[in-house]
Amino acid sequence: MESSIMILVILALVGLGFGFILAVASKKLAVKTNPLIHIVEEILPKGQCGACGYAGCAAYAEAVVLNPEVSPSLCVPGKEPVAKSVAELTGKEPAKIEPRIAHVRCAGEKGKATLSFIYTGMQECTAANLVKGGPKGCKYGCMGFGTCVKACPFGALSIGENGLPVVNSKICTGCGACETACPKHVIQMLPLDAHIKVNCNSKDKGAVVRKLCTTACIGCGLCAKNCSYGAITIEGNLAIVDNKICEEKCSESTCLAKCPTGAIEARS
Repeated sequence: MESSIMILVILALVGLGFGFILAVASKKLAVKTNPLIHIVEEILPKGQCGACGYAGCAAYAEAVVLNPEVSPSLCVPGKEPVAKSVAELTGKEPAKIEPRIAHVRCAGEKGKATLSFIYTGMQECTAANLVKGGPKGCKYGCMGFGTCVKACPFGALSIGENGLPVVNSKICTGCGACETACPKHVIQMLPLDAHIKVNCNSKDKGAVVRKLCTTACIGCGLCAKNCSYGAITIEGNLAIVDNKICEEKCSESTCLAKCPTGAIEARS
């Protein structure tokens, strides 16, 4: 009995000893955190979208406070108000942030785009894309399983009744998380002031794409020929818009009238 008590006492003393040593070591080896990092982090929108190039808001806050080379204007969702606040706290000069919004480059909704097969697997775009490039006839189009919706940290996307993602312009911050998540690269970020948008992502030739989707860009070039400022080119059978030229020079949007499929339209 006495030996058992002695063992318990010894174990208790050893435990207390180790606890004391760990407490002293923790205090001696503790890394002091700059309190400004937490202040900056509180200003950020907490979307953890990674648009700044860092693994979340905390990582960016630490980088912008401790590294003089890191710009205070990297938080795309926070836009200019956040950039200005971070700049004031860190003593840096803010750069201009161009507001942008997500755009779904596909109008191939149900009834307008053909299917190659019926997909019954996991309802997720990346998974579906592994099966022969997805069920849609057009292998460049949106599959509509909502991977982009799940990836949006601000809840700005939803799947509409037509089976395609819908962007809530009032909520979208242009962070680009949905753009990164889309395996088809259907989503792109457009300047908020962009006049027009191309609702297609197909690189197929016109004769092929006509059979797959009635609203696709067929690469005919009529929009480019009717653009007075050379803001539109045809690359890989697809109309590409130089938004900078379009915003600065054009107010007529003459390109819209000649598109035979309606693949190019005014951005509302």
